Amino acid sequence: MMPQSTFTLAAGFLLVSPWKPVLLLLPFIPWGIIISRIFDKHAARFTLPREKYNMIHLVMGTAAVLVAIAMPMKSELAFWLGWLLMIVILAADIMIFTSVHNKDERVPEAHRINLLDTSKWSEARKAKEQEKLAGKAELVIRSPDKSVVQVPQTGTPEFDLRVQAESIYSRAGQARASQVEFLPTGKDGQYQTRMLVDGVPVNSDPMPGADALRIMDFWRAAAKMDLADRRKKQMGEVTVERSDLKRKVRVTSIGAQSGMRVTMLFDPDKAVQRDLAEMGLLTQQVDDVKKLVASKGGVVLVAAPPDGGRTTTFYTLMRLTDACTQNVQTVEIDPQGSLEGVRQNKFDATAEGPEYSTFVRSMIRRDPDVLGVAEMPDNNTAKEVAKADGERCRVYLSVGASGALQAMQGYVKAVGDADVAAKNLKAVIAQRLLRKLCQNCKVPYQPSPDMLKKLGLPTDKVPQLFKKGGQVMVKDKPQTCSMCDGNGYFGQEGAFEVYLLEDADRQAIKAQDWNALKLLLRKRNLPSIQQAALRKAIEGTTSVEEVGRVTAEQAPAPGAPSQAAAPKAAPATGAKA
Repeated sequence: MMPQSTFTLAAGFLLVSPWKPVLLLLPFIPWGIIISRIFDKHAARFTLPREKYNMIHLVMGTAAVLVAIAMPMKSELAFWLGWLLMIVILAADIMIFTSVHNKDERVPEAHRINLLDTSKWSEARKAKEQEKLAGKAELVIRSPDKSVVQVPQTGTPEFDLRVQAESIYSRAGQARASQVEFLPTGKDGQYQTRMLVDGVPVNSDPMPGADALRIMDFWRAAAKMDLADRRKKQMGEVTVERSDLKRKVRVTSIGAQSGMRVTMLFDPDKAVQRDLAEMGLLTQQVDDVKKLVASKGGVVLVAAPPDGGRTTTFYTLMRLTDACTQNVQTVEIDPQGSLEGVRQNKFDATAEGPEYSTFVRSMIRRDPDVLGVAEMPDNNTAKEVAKADGERCRVYLSVGASGALQAMQGYVKAVGDADVAAKNLKAVIAQRLLRKLCQNCKVPYQPSPDMLKKLGLPTDKVPQLFKKGGQVMVKDKPQTCSMCDGNGYFGQEGAFEVYLLEDADRQAIKAQDWNALKLLLRKRNLPSIQQAALRKAIEGTTSVEEVGRVTAEQAPAPGAPSQAAAPKAAPATGAKA
């Protein structure tokens, strides 16, 4: 026979309707979602007593269950009464918790809980309806406040504008451009775009000025700029997303003589985040830079021509400095990235107040261990830097120059006193960027003895050099290289001059005897930019043609000494295979 207890339990389950347990469970689903997804996260965000509140929720939930199951299941009225009481207890728990949280001083007014506010639901519904009506776009564009730039409806002029703006961005991405500029051509109000691909400008066909202005205003509006002001310099950042790829784009606009110029700089933060080993320095130069950073005091010039990688080198030097044990600061007009542990002082050129040079002087008087001065817009800035305490303060001064000698000449001229300029001058780091050969399609060849002799290279130690290809063989048929898109080059690397100056060098600078200074540097086997670039050609990193393009004499920056006044580049006899 079946035991009496078993029979009673089975009979009890048979007396309960199968839908009643399900009905009892339903109110706990929204209650549990609100507790876990809203209340618990809210308490964690504003450091409220989570454990205490979660215990209260548990007690209230248990009480609701006990009230519901204490009612006789055979009586319909009793069941419904218990079910309603259970809902009342759960609702009371939610309302009490909402009231207590909203009254807590730690919860800002903008973040108070309002479960009955249906406006967000209405906004979400409207957004979905707009999305259905809107056209399809390849890119998701976010403004600085993280809001998404909505896509207009298809068939409208606004949608056609969106497609044009996205097309320019996409072409730049396919070409691996680091930036895109919208420039007035000066002819009939026309504009053209100029992409910078591996440091080489690539111009597009001209476009009507009205079309260009609409595209520029699209990106300016996305960056939350003042569209009415086409003269003043403005800057903003947008985020562009496509599938899993997310890129920051820094948009800068400024008035030009024949119109407005807009520059789109891609991933500016990443561009200035390079390790020392990635810069392209020779082994000897890496050791010299580390030695320089470890030393204290003095002025270090960081030089390069426009778009020559000067900012990247400047930021790399600042990152090499131990900001945990030293007071490290910078003075910048347009910060290009963040420096952990470094106080970055931004100078607002548009605001009323002290001049840039006066701002630099005030930073020097704060007695930092290391100060990075990212620009030298005038002679007064150089004079203030030269007067810094050479024993206590290291100053990295970024200057526009095509080589170390030109940088020193320009600095001495700006200071106006060779003795003062040379006294604390400790080192010069100069560079130019050269394109690297595509490793997928570069072509080896045997150079002729005459060619090697002309380059100053030993004929018995350079069995082969490399030149750009652009094509690869696939099943015995030439095809465009997919890696470099037929360009033959892929990426850039620096060719450097790293000169740690000695007392004899400073004496030559005081006398402004540049030929004597050049001879002293050569005696110490310190490679010039040309020699460093040729070593990269021998190693197969770049081509001889690229070395010639990069090391050709460049026009000096405005106000700098004439290039002709500087000693000619050293011959490449010091290059080693």
